[in-house]
Amino acid sequence: MSNKEQLQNEELQQNNTSFEENYVDENILAESSSKFKLFVKKFMKRKTAVIGFVIIVFLILMAIFGPYLAPQDPTAYDYSNMYARPSAEHWFGTDNYGRDIFSRILAGAPLTLGVALSSVIVGTIIGTILGLLAGYYGGWIEMLVMRGSDVLFSFPDILLAIAIVALLGPGIINVFIAVAVFTVPSIARMMRSATLAVKSSLYVEVAQSLGCKDARILFLHIFPGTTQTLIVNFTMRIGSAIMAASGLSFLGFGANVSDPEWGAMLSQSRSYLGTAPHMLYFPGLVIFVTVLAFNLFGDGLRDTLDPKIK
Repeated sequence: MSNKEQLQNEELQQNNTSFEENYVDENILAESSSKFKLFVKKFMKRKTAVIGFVIIVFLILMAIFGPYLAPQDPTAYDYSNMYARPSAEHWFGTDNYGRDIFSRILAGAPLTLGVALSSVIVGTIIGTILGLLAGYYGGWIEMLVMRGSDVLFSFPDILLAIAIVALLGPGIINVFIAVAVFTVPSIARMMRSATLAVKSSLYVEVAQSLGCKDARILFLHIFPGTTQTLIVNFTMRIGSAIMAASGLSFLGFGANVSDPEWGAMLSQSRSYLGTAPHMLYFPGLVIFVTVLAFNLFGDGLRDTLDPKIK
């Protein structure tokens, strides 16, 4: 065979290899696109979940842009306009210092939602790692993680959070720590169960027989199989975290009463339920709608991602 024919054969092989790779990539993209379209189609059938998702998007936008769009200064005192009822000038009325409640709710969205989201994210990361290790290795690691979770589960979430904040002292940072701590055991237990289910899969056994390292098996083979359950539980925990963070601020363990935090606004308004009920109604309504939205969205995700539900 001449050099020219050899070069032509090599070029032809390279073209075939490139075509096969592109074909495989296109198949993967097409399959991913098809799964996403199926997910969207199933999710859109659950109207309450769609409503929850729309509310969550609105809340996120409110947390990002709300402080800049507030019609009034949320910290400005106006003693000539105290306890004002809802009106065109003050949509949600004013508080006992004449501050605009609507503006304070907008300004408090980043604080309330930020503490809840960040604490759940940190608690989920820690719980995920502990659950993966407990489910994969078993033995004393599993016993230690599960018994520790049982101890934390013996306390109601809000009571455990109060105990942690009482030890660390009041403050929004300690509220973040408390909410993250009581998020860990539920995520760890859920991830352990999911890890045990995925661990017995054929592809995991193949990876073990090929001598893959434990870290590679855990995070590249087992963890992707648990993400559906993790996403659902993460979403559901956000509602509980908002309730806990607001509850701690309401009890005086979190944000200062002067801060535009939703729970602190409730705490400050409880003394005026008879004279200015709007001070209590609107922050409470915002907390209720926010928690309900995350719960509806989490239920919708669970139903959509469950293969047993058509």
